[in-house]
Amino acid sequence: MHSPIICLISRGGGSLRGLVREAASAGIDLVQIREPRLEAGALFSLVREGIAEAAHTPCRVLVNERFDVAIAANAHGVHLRGNSFPARRVRSVAPEGFLIGRSVHDPVEAAAVTEDGGCDYLIFGTVFPSRNKPSGHTIAGLEGLRQVCHSTTLPVIAVGGISVENAANVIAAGARGVAGIDLFQGAGAIRSTVERLRQRFDT
Repeated sequence: MHSPIICLISRGGGSLRGLVREAASAGIDLVQIREPRLEAGALFSLVREGIAEAAHTPCRVLVNERFDVAIAANAHGVHLRGNSFPARRVRSVAPEGFLIGRSVHDPVEAAAVTEDGGCDYLIFGTVFPSRNKPSGHTIAGLEGLRQVCHSTTLPVIAVGGISVENAANVIAAGARGVAGIDLFQGAGAIRSTVERLRQRFDT
């Protein structure tokens, strides 16, 4: 993967196949398929389509929470919610090279997850205000992100209100990457956003 890591999280609806195709072509590192309303069979088919679009590119397709679907579909990994089962349980049965990530929300949780083992990376947020979170949702800010990054030896990917304008500050605070949904919205926005992010990271 590139450094910093760029992760696209699917919103649901629309053409996931087209989304992954565009993401892989644009140089996105991780696509996290988050489709909580789909039953297992439909999600399996969707993931298989996404994997086909990412084939022969460095882009890796992860399934949110559904480890069973990720394994059955031969996805590159799974992303676990903060209240999910331990990552070490997944690691004990996962194939070699399988990526395991987990959402965390504070330094104590990040340190505990790191000590428990099994994860390859953490996603932390919400860093900045985001329309995908309800009013009153806790906003960590850059200082909260910095504390989480200091509490773990794992790569931390920041999420929540990430923009091209603030992404470089996120990396400066210690994050190893950025993730988002709205960050990549709009026709042709994925390639443009990735190019602009890489320029910001390089400077």
